[in-house]
Amino acid sequence: MSPAAAGGRRVPGPRRLPGLGPVFPRRRLLGASALALLPFLGGCAARPALNPRTGRLQVITTTGILRDLAHNVGGDRIDVVSLVPDSGDPHSYEASLRDARNVVYADVALSNYAMLEEQNVIKTLDSNLRDEALNVSLAEDSAKYAAEIIPLVEDVRLDTVWLGLRASGTGSRYGATRSSQVILSAVEASGPGHLFAYLTGSFGETDIYFDSSDSFQSGDGYRSDSTTLPADAHTHLSWAFTRPGTYTLTLRAQLQVEETDRPVELGRATYTFAVGVDPEKAAVGAGISHPVIVRQGHADLTVNVDRRRLELRHDPQGGGENSQKTYRADQVVVEVPARALTEIPGGRQYSFLGHAGDSVYQLAQAVVGKHVHGEIDPHLWQNVRNAMAYVQLIRDTFIDADPGGGVQYRQNAKSYLAELERTDDYVRRTIGRIPSSHRHLVTTHDAFAYLAKAYGMTVAGFVTPDPSSEESLSDRRKLTSTLRTLRVPAVFLEPNLRARSSTLTEVAAENDIQVRPIYGDTFDDKVASYVQMMRFNADSLRSGLGG
Repeated sequence: MSPAAAGGRRVPGPRRLPGLGPVFPRRRLLGASALALLPFLGGCAARPALNPRTGRLQVITTTGILRDLAHNVGGDRIDVVSLVPDSGDPHSYEASLRDARNVVYADVALSNYAMLEEQNVIKTLDSNLRDEALNVSLAEDSAKYAAEIIPLVEDVRLDTVWLGLRASGTGSRYGATRSSQVILSAVEASGPGHLFAYLTGSFGETDIYFDSSDSFQSGDGYRSDSTTLPADAHTHLSWAFTRPGTYTLTLRAQLQVEETDRPVELGRATYTFAVGVDPEKAAVGAGISHPVIVRQGHADLTVNVDRRRLELRHDPQGGGENSQKTYRADQVVVEVPARALTEIPGGRQYSFLGHAGDSVYQLAQAVVGKHVHGEIDPHLWQNVRNAMAYVQLIRDTFIDADPGGGVQYRQNAKSYLAELERTDDYVRRTIGRIPSSHRHLVTTHDAFAYLAKAYGMTVAGFVTPDPSSEESLSDRRKLTSTLRTLRVPAVFLEPNLRARSSTLTEVAAENDIQVRPIYGDTFDDKVASYVQMMRFNADSLRSGLGG
């Protein structure tokens, strides 16, 4: 029985175009050709549209927050719309035909990126934007204007190695863009049992990436055992092995620059796993001299796109790419120790592993749920100083696109920067009135590290790292413990995520803790501008936490 029939869900594999190699559209990713086949989405007609006949600079942004910053700089010299509507979630928004049409008319495109936006949004932007239009990623490019960047540091408390997949490098030498995809395919495996790599959510189905139990099919381009990543991203996975012994897994990497292009071959490599056995002996048996044994921390099976090779990157302390060391695949043994033996959970979604109650060796993913991301926290605007850097970058971008408006853009930006300066002072004073022992921030998802660092608070907890991740039983237990230990008087909920935040509201109710609103990624009918948002958040924090 195939894993899909047994309850696991296969991630989408490649499709073939006549005369071309495999093309791998990930779930929810739509290019320009796919968008043309979509039905017109109801309700879109009421949203603003770009119109090049107005004679104004046509600007499209990914989010409403960026739209507001752009409007304050551009004034009446620009028309500006956002792809993601107010109250929408940039992490999961699906683009429409109207969105694609707006992109075609744009002279300037502003995205946050740093992998904030759903990849479908970025593909819609990049696939439909005219070649002469300016395309700016504010998070990455704002550092030159003194924006403060916070690296993403994931808290890994596993007693085995956390093993993920990574695509490193830009692939610019091949013409790759941020819409391009790195394809990883499992092409061969050996071992005494079966090997599985899969993504899991505690309350959701499993997505199976690699499965050696039904062999790997070269005839269809390894369709059932392939997955994709954007460049410079990594993802979390769980790994399972059905019997003890030494396993090998051979991966092939390709770069899909455009959906209709033949993929660029990036190489292949074989990785060795010591499952429930001595890794030193496994290395001898595999012919690996002077092996590097990977036992703990954070490791990624990595595609080095720019050097066209596969390797392994590892930090035993659990850090990200900046602190990982690089090793050749053929010099590494990944240890799956005897203590990794666990029982297969009940539930149809895990039946591809075997029968409930049977034992497997498992390397668990450190973060539950789909969570593909880069190396920096993308929510820079939660520090007003970073929004000021965005404004300066937007100003200079508009001047490049429309030199005749330079004087107006500079004047508008100067006035708005003064308003942001006053807003920064207001947020700092307001939060400063909260007693220091109460400055513990517990939220829906991990979007407020910049606010906390800039204004003297501590992120004490959040339900999930990403709003598209499922809330787990472990998340609930940790949240309950945090609230009781710190005795926080209030937790904070993003209004647009209320329907997906039952854990936060239920745990708060059980502990007689108030739930207060806080705005992270988007506006609504109550808060419709960036300045309003930051002032509202400061007031909400103070009223909820005291002061």
